[in-house]
Amino acid sequence: MTPRDYPLEPFWMPFTANRQFKAAPRILVSARDMHYTAEDGRSILDGTAGLWCVNAGHCRPKIVEAIRRQAGTLDYSPLFQMGHPGEFRAAALVAQLAPAGLDHVFFANSGSEAVDTALKIALACHRARGEGHRNVLVGRERGYHGAGFGGISVGGIPANRKAFGNLLARVDHLPHTHNLERNAYSRGQPAWGAHLADDLERVVALHDPSNIAAVIVEPVAGSTGVLVPPKGYLERLRAICDKHGLLLIFDEVITGFGRTGHAFAAQTFGVTPDMITFAKGVTSGAVPLAGVIVSRAIHDAVVNSAPPDTVELFHGYTYSGHPLATAAAEATLALYHEEKLFDRARELAPYFEQAVHSLKGAGRVIDIRNFGLMAGIEIEPQAGKPGARGYQAFLKCFEKGVMTRVTGDIIALSPPLIISKGQVDEIVATLAAVLREIA
Repeated sequence: MTPRDYPLEPFWMPFTANRQFKAAPRILVSARDMHYTAEDGRSILDGTAGLWCVNAGHCRPKIVEAIRRQAGTLDYSPLFQMGHPGEFRAAALVAQLAPAGLDHVFFANSGSEAVDTALKIALACHRARGEGHRNVLVGRERGYHGAGFGGISVGGIPANRKAFGNLLARVDHLPHTHNLERNAYSRGQPAWGAHLADDLERVVALHDPSNIAAVIVEPVAGSTGVLVPPKGYLERLRAICDKHGLLLIFDEVITGFGRTGHAFAAQTFGVTPDMITFAKGVTSGAVPLAGVIVSRAIHDAVVNSAPPDTVELFHGYTYSGHPLATAAAEATLALYHEEKLFDRARELAPYFEQAVHSLKGAGRVIDIRNFGLMAGIEIEPQAGKPGARGYQAFLKCFEKGVMTRVTGDIIALSPPLIISKGQVDEIVATLAAVLREIA
């Protein structure tokens, strides 16, 4: 172990129990393909693709070289009233992967920025159409849409909201779809719960459809513990939005770029929204990049509403479409294609499903949910200490050389798409041992 030559205290870590971490730090110093290397030299099998993002695996040479080459050619280019070739190439590649009809891409830098961008585009679109009164945004309970003011407001995870409240005034929420009594241990999409989409009709009646701008949901809710949509649920949301002229936004920051076996979950489920937010997997986590894919109708409504010599959408970021990020995206998307990683994820999903469901009956497991290469293993909470068992499981897995993600008492798995069946078995075997150990 190399002596630590840097202080821990100055860095205020995000979404982390800082005092607890700094008392017993878990430091990662390198990565390659499916594994991290910890500061103490141990190899850690990545069961979560970093933070749902390293879909092509770590430090892939073609991605690394593309970033290195771009850094030596054009390190930065302003995006306001200027452009560089990479952003146009990357946008075209993303649009080619999107469902038919979604063909324009607005770049941001994170999923949080992508969500706020999509919400602003929704409002701008209605205003451009002469319906500026449409300004109510509808999210869903247990939804996670990032840490921006807009994302917190439409999101529905209490811990993310309690410190800041609802920053947008005109927001409502649909109920979540999680029901342990009816859907525990479902494999893939649960059979029960499509009717929960009909609550959107209640929201529409409450606010009047003329006042509602958009509905935003994750096709599969990831950060709240892998909540898979019931059969028919997304289809009903789409139908109700069409009926009342509401824009439907799919937050695919987690599900995008192969996680469900296709480029986007919209294609897996056969439901096309009006906008898709993306991030994470677009560069396999190598450089921050995110964005919104919108329909031509939305793009044209906003762009054609202003004189040709004026800015049509007063929105953007200093680093939108950064040269290094778009170079990483080009290389990553090429790698997905060359190695047929989306197909690989789809083909491996049944094996992954069988493996994670073998944990039924292990320890205090009360539910297992899966879709594509995503799974949530829910543990019975400890009385008076919600989240304690989940965190204990996370620590023990790390000690045994497997990285997992924990949210409350739910262990989430979302491995890189390059994972082998043997590595799936290793993750599940480690989890089984840990679940037997925790109190």
